[in-house]
Amino acid sequence: MWLPCGCASKCVVASLSRRVFRSYFHVLGGRRHNIAAFMPESAGFEGVSDCSALQEFSVSNSESFWAAAARQRLSWISPFHTVQDCDLSRGRIKWFEGGKLNVSVNCLDRHVHTCPERVALIWERDEPGSEFKVTYRQLLEMTCRLGNLLRRHGVKRGDCVTIYMPSCPLAVASMLACARIGAAHNVVFAGFSAEALAERIRDAQSSTVITVNQGVRGGKLTELKKTVDTAVQSCPTVQQVFVAMRTENPVAMTAKDVAMEEEMQKEDVVCEPAAMDSEDVLFLLYTSGSTGKPKGLVHTQAGYLLYAALTHRYVFSYHDGDVFGCVADIGWITGHSYSVYGPLANGGTSVLFESTPIYPDPGRYWEMVQRLKINQFYGAPTAIRLLLKYGNQWVHKYDRSTLKTLGSVGEPINTEAWEWYHTVVGDGRCPVVDTWWQTETGGICITPRPSNPDAEIVPGMAMRPFFGIKPALMDTEGEVLTSNHTSGALCIAQPWPGMARTIHNNHQRFIETYCQPYPGYFFTGDGAYRSKEGYYQITGRLDDVINVSGHRIGTAEIEDVVNQCSQVAESAVIGYSHNIKGEGVYAFVVLKKGMDVEEMDLSRQLNDLVSKKIAKYACPDCIQFIQRLPKTRSGKIMRRVLRKVVEQDLNGLGDLSTLDDPAAVQEIIEGHRKLSDPTPMLPACPGFQRDDSEDVWLLLSPFNLVNSHWPPPHSFNWTSWYWEKQKDTVNILHRFRQTLEQSKRG
Repeated sequence: MWLPCGCASKCVVASLSRRVFRSYFHVLGGRRHNIAAFMPESAGFEGVSDCSALQEFSVSNSESFWAAAARQRLSWISPFHTVQDCDLSRGRIKWFEGGKLNVSVNCLDRHVHTCPERVALIWERDEPGSEFKVTYRQLLEMTCRLGNLLRRHGVKRGDCVTIYMPSCPLAVASMLACARIGAAHNVVFAGFSAEALAERIRDAQSSTVITVNQGVRGGKLTELKKTVDTAVQSCPTVQQVFVAMRTENPVAMTAKDVAMEEEMQKEDVVCEPAAMDSEDVLFLLYTSGSTGKPKGLVHTQAGYLLYAALTHRYVFSYHDGDVFGCVADIGWITGHSYSVYGPLANGGTSVLFESTPIYPDPGRYWEMVQRLKINQFYGAPTAIRLLLKYGNQWVHKYDRSTLKTLGSVGEPINTEAWEWYHTVVGDGRCPVVDTWWQTETGGICITPRPSNPDAEIVPGMAMRPFFGIKPALMDTEGEVLTSNHTSGALCIAQPWPGMARTIHNNHQRFIETYCQPYPGYFFTGDGAYRSKEGYYQITGRLDDVINVSGHRIGTAEIEDVVNQCSQVAESAVIGYSHNIKGEGVYAFVVLKKGMDVEEMDLSRQLNDLVSKKIAKYACPDCIQFIQRLPKTRSGKIMRRVLRKVVEQDLNGLGDLSTLDDPAAVQEIIEGHRKLSDPTPMLPACPGFQRDDSEDVWLLLSPFNLVNSHWPPPHSFNWTSWYWEKQKDTVNILHRFRQTLEQSKRG
């Protein structure tokens, strides 16, 4: 890989206890809050004396606030003449019209002029203790060489380049090189299958793909180049594939392939930046929708960069010299905004994390914090819940005194995980910012900080809207709920610069999804609760999108794949509460008539199919084979009934009078009871689930036998052990019980 990359070469009331953390976010001059020193742009805002007043001003004087921030925070080639031209009811969103700028200049050149040897990126490679540092000067050189290479191969302004790479400096340089020459980028998570990758390449109409020979994660190799080779066979627009070397293992090169590092060496270190309009496309990023087809959300230049920079600076209280540790993959919006664009726009030092939280052991995060002297740590509740189960010793083993802020992202964090994160990881001194936002929002929208000195932080709550964000809760009739201590559909009442502009090639879908449900408001698809104090807590999705370990996936997308199996007549997929991943995937499958199949074998086939066509994290944790789905007389599947069955809330089934055949529900209940008995076949039981971060089978509630009888750090490879013995169920169960008894005695 190109040097200096350095390789080969439920509800919220329970959490509203008064256990709060006092946030000493920004105290200047004792208890007084010097708002002008805190945010220089606010110096001209009349009547603004603290963070609360600044938030109110940013909402009521939106244009003044964002104009001042844009002029102060961004470097412009040409100034903008119109702050905003927005009409949410029509899906029209435009910010900073008339302005021209280049995102890569804002992220690189202006910092190279003042501090060229400041570290921009610290690449925490999968190999423990093998970080590699890249300065702003080096990153600019990489970006310019790659930008020139792309131009030489015909990539021009307005094209879209697909990037299929792990988190590494060259991936960041690829993103910035696209921005430098005016091309959009489409980063695809390197865990996606060839078919999922191909679908995104085709929709983006990419002529160019950038990848690596192999990925390395958790000590295992993944054949990324082979995945790309398979994907591009069904992508007629692809003309060239740039291949970098993450490992020293050679790969077969085709006529379309370009040895990227070799060719970069031939390019000049100066690349003229394109002058981009504020509303030109910066990138596409695909996220799951309820219809089954991933949607390519479009983010633009100025508004997105400004919002990413502002939220990074003020939510995490980032200051020059800090080391910011966002452990999200760059294939997700969190990696875009808080590993790349936000930190680099602020001239910060950002950590790129390539590994897993438990490789080579559950102390990986905290050893990294000690070694890299990380000041802000931003991770997912799924990882926190996983590490919590390994005990405190893995945290206490390492010095975490450099930590100042802890962040949570991807899904709501439960109170137990919050308390452990705050008390054990943060030693009770680091504020925990539980951040709510989406791919659609571009950056953090609701979070405990920024806030006034001594402002409380309530465990498990996102709490306060960020500057310029005006949340609104709507009832089922579409009316705004104005009182506190109430729940409703979460909307945002006015536009903000960081929000997505459209869905690629389908603006009507964008309008129907986000603008039409509540005209004049942006509909987030989430439900929320507003406490008596006016704080917000996210209560979950209102559509058929589930959140698995921070990955959003549409249930329809999984159903589409399951239904492709020749033996399946139809299916229904729901999410259910999962004590590690937040939500698990539960599939109800109806077989075609006359099919005589072994359910265990078919379960494995279906999981393999989902893994191949989507990704491993989308695989059902439980598959229940049923005779028929519960449907209304009009043919609509009653998913709420299926959820209640899985949640074992049979008293909450509700009105079943519209069911075409009420007997179907009783059949499903009986089938679920049988599966809930831990003595049947293991993988078909909802008491089991696959945890890809450990490559093991874990037992879940209500039985949770592994966690209660055999807690981490002991582990057992349930996958290979089970499949080796799958044809002898009795022997499996006998050995399983023996293992548990031995673990209890030992």
